[in-house]
Order: sequence, then structure tokens, then C-alpha cells
Amino acid sequence: MSSVLTDLFPYPIVQAPMAGGVSVPHLAQAVSEAGGLGFLAGGYKTADGMYQEIKQLRGLTTKPFGVNLFMPQPEHVDPSAVQVYAHQLAGEASWYDTELGDPDSGRDDGYDAKLAVLLDNPVPVVSFHFGVPGREVIDSLRRAGTLTLVTATTVEEALAVERAGADAVIAQGVEAGGHQGTHRDVPEHDGAGIGLLSLVAQVRESVGIPIVAAGGVMRGSQIAALLAAGAGAAQLGTAFLTTPESGASAVHKQALTNPLYTRTELTRAFSGRPARGLVNRFMREHGPYAPAAYPEVHHLTSPLRKKAASAGDAQGMALWAGQGHRMAREMPAGRLVEVLVEEIDRARTALSSEGEYR
Repeated sequence: MSSVLTDLFPYPIVQAPMAGGVSVPHLAQAVSEAGGLGFLAGGYKTADGMYQEIKQLRGLTTKPFGVNLFMPQPEHVDPSAVQVYAHQLAGEASWYDTELGDPDSGRDDGYDAKLAVLLDNPVPVVSFHFGVPGREVIDSLRRAGTLTLVTATTVEEALAVERAGADAVIAQGVEAGGHQGTHRDVPEHDGAGIGLLSLVAQVRESVGIPIVAAGGVMRGSQIAALLAAGAGAAQLGTAFLTTPESGASAVHKQALTNPLYTRTELTRAFSGRPARGLVNRFMREHGPYAPAAYPEVHHLTSPLRKKAASAGDAQGMALWAGQGHRMAREMPAGRLVEVLVEEIDRARTALSSEGEYR
């Protein structure tokens, strides 16, 4: 991994920026203090809300951290498809005694205002999801002293990240929990994602910038394998979701290792964009009919998800999780970083010893 990044965090562990209240300042603090790179999630917050979290985190630690932004989405949604889906969800609204959300509540997630905050109050690292910012944005952040990372799910997307001038690419495998960071949402490509180890190897042969590998990573041995394949660090989300510092609800945390939830799937049911979560009633009943309409569907289902969460009803919540969710461990985030580093060292030692006998 390039020294410009390893100078920021000594261990090759990045805590994924999980939107929706999971990646709170105390979680980012714990990870950064332990030698990894903690992240705040700017997605679904106002610009001021994001700024307040940055201020809070700066009051908790002097260690480097990152902030993630969602790229604005192009307007290519069929309004009639959204209305049909809203009609299908009417029963859910009645069940949870709430109104459906307004699908036209905004498409850009306050991107320009958030970017202005990050240029006026620079942070060490900014990452981008759902697309590639223009070179002028990356250059502006670089002049402010900020390193930039951009998610890619294919070699072609990784090449676009490199052309834009980003400092590193986050190679996101199909195993990842939450939203796939595809640059363009193409329904015909649903289910065609690439596994992380294959993706890292392909991207390593195609770009010259450092790679942060993301997707279903739960153990240090996996991180060691990804480092051997050409990554410079690994980004973990689900692994940190069960820590006490995480802002995830108790229901969500418990569901990760609950035998009732045997698998994950990619679904558009909750947001209109492919996202991996534990298969529950809502996903089974509505996933097959959800349109490719992000963020309209996200806005539409927001009141339903909030009501389900407040009622402790896991069957109506978006239980985002990577494929390795059953391997989640309940321990403080800082201790988890330490354990992962110990596992990386053991895996490397074992590999080295094996090589001596050949």
C-alpha cells in the first residue's frame, strides 16, 4: 500500500462507512485509536448533521479518519413504476400505521453542500460511493490535504477511478453488505457481481493505484489473503456492526447471528438499488417487485423501516449484512482491530512456514 495511506493508519484495516446511523463518531474513534482507519457516513445526513459528527469525532481523537459521500444519482427513473410499488406497499403502511414517504424528496443527498463543508473543514480522507466525482472535485480535495478513495465493483469502474485521479480504489466484491457501489445502476446486471478475491486480482493487474478490498471480510486470515492478492488494506463493515460502539439497533445486531436468518440476498426492496441484507419477510414479499428507482424507493420505504425498527420488528427492517455475517463477534471495536491484526500475523507466519517446507 502506498506510504501516503500507511502513514495515516498503521494497520491495513478500514472500518466501512455504514449509513443509517451505524458509523457513529465513537465507532470511528475506537477504530482509529486502535490503528485502523475509522469512517463516518455522510449519506442520508444533512450537511450540518455531517459537520456536527465531524466536530464530535475531532473532540474524541486526534487520529486520522474518513468521511464517505454518496454521489448524486441521474434522473432515469420511471415514475409509474414507483407508483405501482407504492400501491403494493399500501398494506405495509396500514400495518405499521404510517404514511409512505415522498419518493421525490431529493436525488443528490445534499452532495454539493456536504462537499463544501469538507473543503472548508478538510478531513484526512474522503470516499465516494455510487459513482466517480469529477477530477476537479478530487483536485480540490487534494489541495485541501484530503486523500480520496472511490468504490468500484468492476475493472472498468476501477479504471475510471484511476483516470479521475483518486488516491486509491475500494474494490467492492459482491459479498459486501449494504449497497453495491456500482457507478451505473443497470437492472440487467443484477446478480452479475464479482467475488472479492477475483476482483482484487483483476483490478491489481489493471490499475496502478492502491486497492482497499471490501466485501464479506470478517477474519484476519481473509485480510492476509487479500493483501497477498494485491490489496493494500481491507474494509470491514459487518464485522464492526456488532461492536458496542456501533450505532446499529440491538435487533439488527442480534439478527446477524440468529439462526433464523440463514442467508443474505441482494435486493431492491428497501431502496430501489441492489443492497445485500439478511433475508426477511419484507425482502421476500417485495424484493421481486421493487423497481430500479434509487433514491425514490429509499424515500418511499423510510417511514416503514423506522416504524419497524421502533417496534423491534426485524421482519420489516433493512438488515444490511455481508455474506460472512454468521462470523460476527461481539467485542469492543478497538479490541476487534487488535484481534484482526493478530490473525493477520498468524496467517502470514503460517504461509511463510509452509513455504519453508516446500
